[in-house]
Amino acid sequence: MRGKPTSASRLTLSQIMDDHDTNLMGTVHGGVLMKLVDSLAGVVSARHSEGASVTASVDEMVFRVPVRVGDVLHLHAQVNWAGATSMEIGVRATADRWDRSVPPVHVASAYLVLVAIDDHGRPRPVPPVVPETDEDRRRHAEAGIRRTHRLARRAAITASRTVA
Repeated sequence: MRGKPTSASRLTLSQIMDDHDTNLMGTVHGGVLMKLVDSLAGVVSARHSEGASVTASVDEMVFRVPVRVGDVLHLHAQVNWAGATSMEIGVRATADRWDRSVPPVHVASAYLVLVAIDDHGRPRPVPPVVPETDEDRRRHAEAGIRRTHRLARRAAITASRTVA
């Protein structure tokens, strides 16, 4: 299968956060941010794989700074790595104020693994990702490390269940 460049499915979503998005602390609810991250990752993975995909895991979701009502949330996503049927999507969230020209602040990051599926819900092949820049190559290498850790953790948990 022919590879696809990282830029082919890279995508940005921007949304103004309002009072319907808040938690009891008066900031944007983490679940709202997670839903947007998952939705964007789904679109990026579908563009890369040219079809439907489902979220298999969220490897990491780090909230760095609270997002407030009136912030414009910007989500930047791309395929960092692709295997036989799965893809790691990296999402970086930044925010700035709706009424000011200030540099965006990095508010969250996430890494999700999505699996491409066919019409019967079975995994289907995906094209390899072709990193284009030094940053893409760094992300690709780090995604490989996360995959190795994910598989080792799964194997260790499985092994511990057979011993106990």
